[in-house]
Amino acid sequence: MATRAQPELPGHNRARLITLAGIVIILLSAGAALMPATDGMSDSAVVGGLLVAAGLIEAFAGTLRGETRPFAIAAGCVTLLAGLVFLLRPTDHFFPNVILVVAWLVARSLILAAASRRAGGSVRTWTMLSAGMDLVLAVLLGTGLSIATIIVSLFGPTPPLIASFAWVLAASFVVNGLMLLEVASCERSPG
Repeated sequence: MATRAQPELPGHNRARLITLAGIVIILLSAGAALMPATDGMSDSAVVGGLLVAAGLIEAFAGTLRGETRPFAIAAGCVTLLAGLVFLLRPTDHFFPNVILVVAWLVARSLILAAASRRAGGSVRTWTMLSAGMDLVLAVLLGTGLSIATIIVSLFGPTPPLIASFAWVLAASFVVNGLMLLEVASCERSPG
């Protein structure tokens, strides 16, 4: 027996949902940026929760995409998986977390770079920017360039785990959210 495909949402509904996803991911970036101010909460739980939420939102938004759908879903799933690892294997040691975040950023960067080859126009540009941002952040973390100095100047002495991850997550989320807003804008445009 043949199965019927689900009817697709009209472009304006897809655009609204992708816009909402982009806005929520940008709001998550604010939460990530404020992580150093969260006293008493498990660092792994906060990072994991933010990654799980962003991954679910990004994967959902990916289901609404056209030519880049598999890549967009994969990028969300990689983020979700990284968040689940943080939640299921919490650690207060810096090194395993850095390796996980670097692996997540590199994987996302590669997926988004592949997606950019199937996108066009401004969506291609924003997808490449998102891939580039994740790669730059991975290199910064991987080489040990400390973002903690910025955090310490804003929030005072902060554990290095929170300080480094806060701004890495925030930067990645902001660019990803902006990319989704551009995708939504293109969904609204005729043709």
